[in-house]
This record gives sequence, structure tokens and C-alpha cells, in this order.
Amino acid sequence: MTDISSTILTTLGVSACAVAASLPVAVPLAWVLSRRRFFGQVLVEAIIALPLVLPPVVTGVFLLLLLGRRGPIGEWLEQTFGVTLLFTPVAAAVAAAVVSFPLLVRTLRVAFDGVERGLEQAARTCGAGPFTAFFTVTLPAARTGVWMAIILAFARAMGEFGATLVVAGTLPGNRRTLPIEIWRQLQSGHFEEAWPLVGAAAALAFLAVLVGEVVVRRGRQ
Repeated sequence: MTDISSTILTTLGVSACAVAASLPVAVPLAWVLSRRRFFGQVLVEAIIALPLVLPPVVTGVFLLLLLGRRGPIGEWLEQTFGVTLLFTPVAAAVAAAVVSFPLLVRTLRVAFDGVERGLEQAARTCGAGPFTAFFTVTLPAARTGVWMAIILAFARAMGEFGATLVVAGTLPGNRRTLPIEIWRQLQSGHFEEAWPLVGAAAALAFLAVLVGEVVVRRGRQ
């Protein structure tokens, strides 16, 4: 297996783990923001959106403080399980999850906003509980938007660089993501080796956008 193949697989794996880890939190959170009104909701939405506007390096520094050996999460993990997250592929996945989470939640919320509440109320009238109504009515009706949210978050996770560099660094071996490996090759002056990586990153981004357009087009039919 070539180095570029390993780097692509690492990028895809990190991005998939980031989205998979975010979905169980993002889906109910997006539904609550779409269907409920509560005190402090604007503040919650602002906090969720913060990684979209913060410089990724700043997000990485916050994660470094949380996941480091002296941070609340990092210290607990090390003392309880003997696990260190920093400078591992898991840290790269966490960074990708954090920066893609706002995009995932906002797109999911738009998808749930597009589902008529009358359909949910009709299901509840027929005896369906809130969870049953969600999985049998809301989620299927919003499936196009849900898939689009997943694709956009996956694409954002693939392109993550700043926060990943801070918490994962240049991992040894072939466990570096494409943006990190491109930066490493450019820093070393290996421009010829960087170009195939740039092409691979561009191709993956284009493929993600293309799949998203296909999903949207099919959802409109």
C-alpha cells in the first residue's frame, strides 16, 4: 500500500469516526432546537455555532486544554482508564468532530424544520410515542436533509487542519490526514510529493459535493 493510499484511508477513517460520534448528539439536539422553544436557546445556538467562526487553531487550543494530561477530560481518562488521547488518531477524530459539529446540527435542524408538525401530531394521535413518531415520521420525511447534513459534515471533517494539527500533530507512520500530510510535505520543501496529495484532497472534496447534489436531486423527485 502506498503512502498516499494510507493517508487517504486515514482521512476517510477519521472523518467517518468524527461524524459517527457526532450523530447521536447532533440528531436529538437539532430536533430539540427545531421543535422546542426554551429560555437560553439563543445562547445554546451561539455556543454550538462557535467552532464555525473561531480560528481552527483556537479550537485546537481549547481541545488541548481539555484533553491534555492536566485537563479535566484528559486527566480523568488517564487516571481511570490509562488512556492518553493527545497526538493519536482519536484526537484527530475528536478535532474533526468538533469543527464539523455545528454544520451537522444546523443542517439537521433545517431538515427537521421542513417536516410538517401536523404529520407528527397525527402519528401521536394514532398512539405513537415521541420516539416512534420521530423514527417513523420525522426522520423518514427529513431523510434528504439528514443525508445532506452527514455529507457536509463528512466533507468538513476531511478538510480539517488547524485543530487537528494542535491536538494530533504530525502522527508517525502513515496515520496522518491529507491536510496534515500536505502541510508536512510543503514544510519540508517536497513540493512534488505534495501535488498528488493535493489532487487527492480536491478529488475527495469534489466527490463529496457531487454525492450531495445527487442526494438533493433525488430527494426533490
